[in-house]
Amino acid sequence: MCLPHAGGSASFYFPVARALSPRVEVLAVQYPGRQDRRQEPAATDLEVLTEQIVEALGPWTDKPYAFFGHSMGAIVGFEAARRLESAGHGPAQLFVSGRRAPSLDPHGDWQPSTDEEVVAEIRRLNGTGDALLEDEEMLRMILPALRADYGAVRSYRYRPGPALDCPVTAFTGDRDPKAEVGQVRAWHTHTTSGFELSVLPGGHFFLVDQQEMVLRTVEEQLRRAVPSAVAS
Repeated sequence: MCLPHAGGSASFYFPVARALSPRVEVLAVQYPGRQDRRQEPAATDLEVLTEQIVEALGPWTDKPYAFFGHSMGAIVGFEAARRLESAGHGPAQLFVSGRRAPSLDPHGDWQPSTDEEVVAEIRRLNGTGDALLEDEEMLRMILPALRADYGAVRSYRYRPGPALDCPVTAFTGDRDPKAEVGQVRAWHTHTTSGFELSVLPGGHFFLVDQQEMVLRTVEEQLRRAVPSAVAS
C-alpha cells in the first residue's frame, strides 16, 4: 500500500505497480483534493487523513500487507501502522522514504506559506517538471492540495507510544535536504523488530532515479517478511 508525498497522487506509484506486477499487488492511496478526487476538500490534518485511510483499507488488512510512504506519506504510513497494530491488523513491514523519524522535532523545517514559496520549494526539491510549474492553469489545479499538505505536515505532532512490532526499512538520498542520514536512521527507535537503512545517491526525490534499487530492496524485504505473499 503506497502513500504519496505532499502534493503527490496515486499516479506517482504507477511505475512501481508496473515494475512489481504480477509478483506483488500494489495499491496506491489517492488523497482527497487531487486527480479523480479533485472535487473533494484536501485534508489539512494528518490525524484525520490517517483515520480515513485506515477505514478505507479495512478490506485489505485480512491478508499480509506492507506500507510504503515517501516524505509526508512516511508519516501517514507510520501513524496508520500504529492504529492498525493496536487493532490487531498491523502491517508485515513499513517502508519509509525521504522523511526523518517522527520522534524528531518536525518544526525546525521551514515551510512555505505563499503560493510563490510553495512553487520555489517544489523547484528546489525537483518534485515536478519545470513545464508543469510554468503552466498557470495546472498550477491553479495543484496548488490547493499542495498548500493543504504542507499545512498538514506543519501541524503534525508526534505522540509518544509503543514502538511498532513490524520491521522498518528506511530509504533516503545522500543529498536530501529534508531528511539527513542521521535523522532517517532514528527510525530504528520506532520498531521493536528489525531495522535497515538504505542511503542512495540523490536528493529528496532520489527514488525516481533509484527505483530499481529501491524496489529490489522492497521485494527482498517482503520475501523475508511474508514469503508466501510474494509470487515467484
